[in-house]
Amino acid sequence: MSRTTDHLRAKGVEFETIAHPSAFTTLAEAKALGIDADGVAKTLLLETASGPALAVIGGDRKLDLHRIEQIAGDKHARLATETEIETAYADIELGCLPPLPSMLDAPAFVDPEVMAHDTIVFAAGSRTESVKARTADVFRDEKITVEKIVAGPSEE
Repeated sequence: MSRTTDHLRAKGVEFETIAHPSAFTTLAEAKALGIDADGVAKTLLLETASGPALAVIGGDRKLDLHRIEQIAGDKHARLATETEIETAYADIELGCLPPLPSMLDAPAFVDPEVMAHDTIVFAAGSRTESVKARTADVFRDEKITVEKIVAGPSEE
């Protein structure tokens, strides 16, 4: 059990844990799981004037920081450094933040493409474990803002 799975259980979310070979990136995670990268949610930590925030996008997408600046109303919003991530979430492996605002004590900007999936797969805090759950259940009662935050059209 991990902090992520404990949190999901406490929220009453039904989920499946999936063990896989070590994956440092979302694309590697998708490949290890044998699924399309757009079905894996990538969670990035942002530093904003209001404090830390999460950005949740499809695994095959790139974050549009200009959109984040507009939505957050902060022209200095930026991606957190690896050191900032490790300091804030020492119990979570680098590159493995789950998209759980209430667990990470940070609001989230979620791209609508993520919300369009019935189920999502995401890192469970470790490079060797992912979680699959219904998207609506994962984000139920979470502090999220659903806005387009990715650059350009979907890659096919």
